Amino acid sequence: MEKEHTHIVKYKTYVFVLIALLFMTFASVAITSINLGPYTVSAALLLASIKSILVLLIFMHLKFDKKFYSLMVGGVLLLFACVIFITFLDYLYR
Repeated sequence: MEKEHTHIVKYKTYVFVLIALLFMTFASVAITSINLGPYTVSAALLLASIKSILVLLIFMHLKFDKKFYSLMVGGVLLLFACVIFITFLDYLYR
């Protein structure tokens, strides 16, 4: 049987990640008021992706878990990206 060991994350790390998440949330709201043309949605999606990666790695402890879980999450994200890509292709060529 494999030994389980826990990893303790410092509160300072959680505070820094929380500040980063809040900053990116305000930045994504501010981006919607700036006219970037077609890049507005892309910038907002990029910020949302970075925020979700931070939450997965730090708050959900994916950074410290087994690599198998990271591979599973990566596979799901890849599948989700493929579905979004196919949806946009369908939208473009109708």
